[in-house]
Amino acid sequence: MSIFEIFGFALRGVAANKLRSGLTVLGILIGVAAVILLVAVGNGSAKQVEDSLAALGTNTLTVQGGRGGDTGYRTDLTLDIVKALQDRESAPDVKSVSPVVSTSQTLTFGDASYDVNAVIGTYPSYFSASNSVVAAGSAFTEEDVDQAARVVVLGPTTAAELFGTVDPVGQRVGIGGQIFSVIGVLAKKGSTGFNDPDDVAIAPLPAVQRALTGYGPVSSITIEAVSADAVAAAKAEITAILNTKMHVADGTSSTPYQIRDASQLLETRTATAETFTVLLGAVAGISLVVGGIGITNIMMVSVTERTREIGIRKALGAPRRVVLTQFLIEATLLSLAGGGSGVAAALIGANFEIVGIKPVIMPDSVVLALGVCVAIGLFFGSYPASRAAGLRPIDALRYE
Repeated sequence: MSIFEIFGFALRGVAANKLRSGLTVLGILIGVAAVILLVAVGNGSAKQVEDSLAALGTNTLTVQGGRGGDTGYRTDLTLDIVKALQDRESAPDVKSVSPVVSTSQTLTFGDASYDVNAVIGTYPSYFSASNSVVAAGSAFTEEDVDQAARVVVLGPTTAAELFGTVDPVGQRVGIGGQIFSVIGVLAKKGSTGFNDPDDVAIAPLPAVQRALTGYGPVSSITIEAVSADAVAAAKAEITAILNTKMHVADGTSSTPYQIRDASQLLETRTATAETFTVLLGAVAGISLVVGGIGITNIMMVSVTERTREIGIRKALGAPRRVVLTQFLIEATLLSLAGGGSGVAAALIGANFEIVGIKPVIMPDSVVLALGVCVAIGLFFGSYPASRAAGLRPIDALRYE
């Protein structure tokens, strides 16, 4: 008997009970679609993190103060340190240095008010270092810093919440009871999943200190390296300057500052996203195993129902391999039908956001899912097929 004839018998066997075969296919479909979609959600989460961190600046380093005393978080960063970091001879790999003070304030415009996530006081170089692009109006200048001009650039979230459809540029807003003029609105960056970088108001450092925070140490220092390849060198130069200015002894394990760069954040959050993806895939994989058990049950029922048919075929000379091959093909056909339908369902589902994440389907996950389907068909169908092929004709013919 040729393989095509065996394949025909297998097709007729699958079609003999459409409802039972359909339920088996549905179980595999759910498992495959779940695996592909949940892995795609994990990949989408990782991509979202990468894109968001890239939007925050890949050449950027952030210096923050350490902890000390009983007062909790305390910064020892001063404008003298900022000036030292701006020395091109001591730090040739540093492109710009931007001191930052930050405070949460309520913004008002007419009868509207909005609690902005952060009012940032800084230098004009901060816009480049943090990859903050001005979409409307303009950024403030060094002259605005020198004059402590009360001008502000709003993030798109802040502008939308406070002004709605009104053009913010040229309007006057209250920040903590002080009047600032809006001179620009930033382009949208998008959420990192932890906070909204678009919910900000950026103004000249002296103006924010004079009107809102008072003079004193800065909250942090944002530093831009000359290139992505120079980040490590810039970090070493910054460390040497900080150790000198803050009187840190050589070999000290604990320092009153921290230096963070985008690559560290990217590695940490990407590793978290990858772990999340593996866990999602493992959970979804359980449904594939359940589908495989379903195939075993269905094929066992099929063997039991067709015992006399098997006995007749073997009595007429059908060899063991023919019966074994037929039932393995039936199991594999059910798996492939479920797998193909599951892939189609996953591709359709990937067009929609899931828990706020746009799934990113990887071709590898599709190939793996289909490969697992074939393996499930062969593995879980092997026992029923072997049992069918091992039936003695005389016993099968006696079966009622």
